[in-house]
Amino acid sequence: MSDFKERAEALDAADELAALRELFTLDDTVYLDGNSLGALPRHVPARMQEVLTREWGALRIRSWGESGWWTAPERIGDRIAPLVGAAAGQIVVGDSTSVNVFKAVVAATRLAGDGRDEILVDATTFPTDGYIAGSAARMTGHRVVPVAPSDVPAALGPRTAAVLLNHVDYRTGRLHDLPGLTAAAHDAGALAVWDLCHSAGALPVGLDAHGVDLAVGCTYKYLNGGPGSPAYLYVAERHQEAFDSPLPGWTSHADPFAMTPGYAPAEGSVRGRVGTPDILSMLALESALDVWDGVSVEAVRAKSLALTDFFLECVAAYAPEGRVAPVTPVPHAERGSQVSLRCEDAEDVMRVLIERGVVGDLRRPDVLRFGFTPLYVGFADAERAARILAEVLAV
Repeated sequence: MSDFKERAEALDAADELAALRELFTLDDTVYLDGNSLGALPRHVPARMQEVLTREWGALRIRSWGESGWWTAPERIGDRIAPLVGAAAGQIVVGDSTSVNVFKAVVAATRLAGDGRDEILVDATTFPTDGYIAGSAARMTGHRVVPVAPSDVPAALGPRTAAVLLNHVDYRTGRLHDLPGLTAAAHDAGALAVWDLCHSAGALPVGLDAHGVDLAVGCTYKYLNGGPGSPAYLYVAERHQEAFDSPLPGWTSHADPFAMTPGYAPAEGSVRGRVGTPDILSMLALESALDVWDGVSVEAVRAKSLALTDFFLECVAAYAPEGRVAPVTPVPHAERGSQVSLRCEDAEDVMRVLIERGVVGDLRRPDVLRFGFTPLYVGFADAERAARILAEVLAV
């Protein structure tokens, strides 16, 4: 074990991102659940105190203009854009991921045009995406076709309107082929809709470079926006003029304060808005994004792969034989920023791990899930987590 501890110390000493850990509110816990809820950036409480006391408390209604509340959804969208490989003006922040999935899927079917009545959906998708896609299909006269991501190219055809896929599988951490599957959808005349919840902030996405049509994502995981922080919707610039939202709320109107009975959509990413922005959580997110200033997503990806490689190596060396088995792919091109281990008594093991200061999470019935957020997780954390896991498994 001393060899792994020494290696961890050396890797941490050479880590160009190590200093970023000081930007977060952390304790002695090994926190490996940032793929569910990111840690709190230290400066956010002071910013929120200002929002509460000055912007809301003193300025009140004036803050919609004077404090920039009204333009926050687009302004914050432009801050997220570089993290997912998008140019400015294509991302709007607001609503939940589920609501944005609904907007994106319905809009994709409308963009696809007549004669296409199928929506291909990742058969292993996060449940809500499947639920929303099913409801969208019923409302639009389409039918959902569940397909394993690897089988999507063969399942595409002249009836396919859109494909809804997860960039990273939330259970296994498998990274799906966004460039290849997007190209396959386009070759079939369909649109590609991607869920980036488990990839944005952990690895390069390349929305513009790979021609993605629409994408959604949450901000409370690797983007550290806080519990329930608003999600975002990406609409490629080439689709914005024809983007037809199924939720045409007043704030996406071309002249929202005219209060006219007829709806006229705004131009650009504003068209993806619905109702009044959730300002408190939105401004907490905006402040949290400051930790990304000057940070390269490519550097984050390199550290993520090194961390997960090292953790897997430590687990293989420490854990009793036969007690756990990785389900996360070994090849870097197929791995997100988490490690999932199959374990027969996973629920009990995770409970004891948390009691002993290693926080991961569980996906029933038998998956231990450990998320590695490179901005604040180090190699000593990975070694300690593997060592304590082995001790728990040995009991």
